[in-house]
This record gives sequence, structure tokens and C-alpha cells, in this order.
Amino acid sequence: MKNLNKLFAFLAVVAISFSCVEDDDFAIPDLNEVVVEAPAGTANLTTIINQYENTFGGQDPEPITFDETDGFVEGYVVSSDEGGNYFKELVIQNAPENPTVGVNVQADLSPLFTRFNFGRKVYIKLDGLTLGESNGVYTLGIGEDLERIFASEVLNTILRDEETATIVPKQISLSEVSESLENQWVRVSNVQFLDSELGKTFATERGDTFDGDRLIQTCEDFFATPLVFQTSTFADFKSIRVPEGSGSIDGLILRDFRDEFFVLKANAPSNFDFDPTTRCEFDVVACGTANGPGANTLIDEDFNGGVNNTATMPAGWTNYVQAGTVQWESYFDGDRNSPATRATTFRSGDDSSIAWLITPQIDFDAQTGEVLNFFTSNDFADASTLEVLFSNDWDGTPAGVETATWSALADATVVPNSEFFRNFVSSGNVSLDCVDGTGAIAFKYTGNEADGGGNSGAANGGYQLDDVTITSN
Repeated sequence: MKNLNKLFAFLAVVAISFSCVEDDDFAIPDLNEVVVEAPAGTANLTTIINQYENTFGGQDPEPITFDETDGFVEGYVVSSDEGGNYFKELVIQNAPENPTVGVNVQADLSPLFTRFNFGRKVYIKLDGLTLGESNGVYTLGIGEDLERIFASEVLNTILRDEETATIVPKQISLSEVSESLENQWVRVSNVQFLDSELGKTFATERGDTFDGDRLIQTCEDFFATPLVFQTSTFADFKSIRVPEGSGSIDGLILRDFRDEFFVLKANAPSNFDFDPTTRCEFDVVACGTANGPGANTLIDEDFNGGVNNTATMPAGWTNYVQAGTVQWESYFDGDRNSPATRATTFRSGDDSSIAWLITPQIDFDAQTGEVLNFFTSNDFADASTLEVLFSNDWDGTPAGVETATWSALADATVVPNSEFFRNFVSSGNVSLDCVDGTGAIAFKYTGNEADGGGNSGAANGGYQLDDVTITSN
């Protein structure tokens, strides 16, 4: 009988326990918690970032590990794992408005948004944590590998203040994306997804293994380098199609997994403010694409007749240097078995390089069905650019290059920087059938080797060009 009573008592405890289990509602709890005063010795994020950057005199900084005398650091949460786009990480910045630094905090706990919601002020106990860089951004974690804070220690290490601040996004243009904005909440204005991205989902297309990378472009410059908008394949909104139209996006400036390029990452689809009826307007020539080259050849240049590392000067072409010392030069790489021409700022020392290579002029009224074809390859292009332009008011002289009206050929494909540097990419069959008058095609390279202060520039790569043809019916 005693054993039976014990069984009933056990079952009663089990029933009570199960009745207290919460459902899958992750709403932020109303804790009515005791106000947390700023712990003694609390520092701004800039203090520990400067401490890290100044190790070894600022040359190749090494991770620094804090001890109990280093106190706390405060910040404001600007990431959210509610939508599944982040996992076991908090991104905090040093102010709710006009921040200057941000840090990724690795925490082995999920979900985090239920306690550390967007805008929440937090204090992070530094004792035992290490500050370094992971995937190219400042990161706080455990040990030199910056591993996650143990789940059992997260709530003792990250203290939640009663304040939830209004986070004001830092207003930037796409051209302003830089290292100084990493881990900060920004609003990138006047942008849209590239035409080639429309119709795709955020992260369920073939090849989206861990993340979906979709390119956005600024409405200010057709040839400006696009920025990658990145979405995790675990995000709740991964199957939603990217929005059409144009507008602004709120998100965090981060780096990709291999620290090769910048990415913009949002918390949720609500971070978009797009007008679905408006696309960017560019001054472009857009005749579309053709089914193939025409039967008659107007220009056929393979650049095989040049001398390696000397100025490219095929008959009738114009090689013009607008700024710096870089010019288009004949180039032969034995591994590719193909002479080509290239422009690169590598080892040039130029603060600014602008180099033009322009085809002979063609009378586009003398025939129909003109089609342009060419191949490009990148020499670790980085932020350097290659534009393909058309003009029908250029006078054919070097002096007239800068005063002519040049419009982008919208349908011409130029190799992306993400392409393996040994691969040549086809432009496609670019129709010129809609242009008239006497005109020419220009390949305009822009880059820099130095930033004006003697430091290496962000655009110190280059491009190669080969097999340029223009045909007609």
C-alpha cells in the first residue's frame, strides 16, 4: 500500500510538472525585473576595440583575453534571431544612434531574442572573454578561437538592462560601405535588386547551401560595385521572393564567411521599405540580346599582335589614360594560353587610375543587326570596376574622350569579382541594333593602388579583355 501511495504521489508531481511546460511562444517575457545598475568599471565598446587594435603597436593585432579586473562593457543589441537569420550570436553596437563600433558576441544559447531583444541595452562581463576577429569582424568569445560562451554562463556574462532603446539606423549609400561600418545597424538607401535576381527567393535557390547571396545595386551609378544581401538557409523568410521595385534596406554590415567581401544582413523582411512600382532609372543603352553573332564582321580583335606588358595599340583603337599611370597593356599568361589586354593598378602607386580602351568608330546606319561580343577575366578586381560604354558623339580623338557622352551598355556581362581569376566570362550576344549614327564602344577601367595616404587602396586589382567582335546581318 505504501508503494502504491508513492506511485500516486510520483504521478501527481509529473502531472504538475507537465502542466507548467510552456508552449512554443517566444514572446519577450514580462519579467518586472529589478533594475540593473551599470556595473562598476563599465566601459564603452570603443575602449576595448582600441585596446585590441593597439596590440603590437597596431601592427597585425592579436586577440586579447580579459580578466576580472577589466569589468564590463556596454552596448545595444542590433541583431535578432527571431527570424532565424542569426544563430547563437548577438551583435551589439556602442550607441543607439550614430554608433562608431560594433561587436559580435558568441553565445551558446538559442533563442536569444526572448531576453536580448532588438534595442536592448546589455552589459557584458569581460572576465574570461577574448576579443579578436572572426570572419573579418570584431568578435567576443572564449579562447583564441572565439568559441561560444557556455550556455550555463550566458546569463551571468550578458546582463540585461531594463532599457530598450530606439535604434536609429545610420543613413548610408552603397558606395559608403566600408570596414568602419561593420557590426552596425545601417539604412542603405536608393537601392534595388539586380534584374538578374528578380524572381528568386532569398535563400532556397539551387546552390544556396548555407546562405543565399543576392546582389543589390545603387540607383546612383549603374556600374558601381553591387553589394551582397545575405540570408541564411535557416531563416523563416528564406522562401519569400526578393522584392521588386527599389527603396531602402535596414540591416547589419558584415563580412562573408571567408572574409572576402562585405554583406548586408537583415533581421526580417520588415527591414525593407521598397516601392514595388519603381525601378532605378539609368542612362543606358539597352537594345537587349541577340540570338547570336551576325554573318558579317565589322571588328575582330583578339589582341594577339601586341608585345607583353606594353601599351595595347591595335590599328584604329584608342588607348587613353584619364588619370594616373595605368594604361591597357598586352598581356600573356602561359597558364591560360591566350594573349589578352589588361588594366590593373597593382604596383602602380596611383591614388586614382582611369584607363580607356576604345574601338574604332563604326557607322551604325550602314547596316543592321549589329552584335557585340567580348570576354573578360578578373585579376583579383576587388573594388576596381570595368564599364562598357557607347557613344555616338565622340569625335574620335583622345582629347574628346572626356567631353563625349558615354552611356552604359546595360546588356553586356562583365566578369564578377567572385569568379575564379583564371576564368574568362562571355559578355553574351549584346545587341547594338537600336543605336544609330557613327559610334564606338569603350572599355573604361577605374581603380587605385593607394588611398591618398600611402596605404594600399581597396581597388588595387584589375581586369583582362579578349576577343572583341562586332558583327552585323
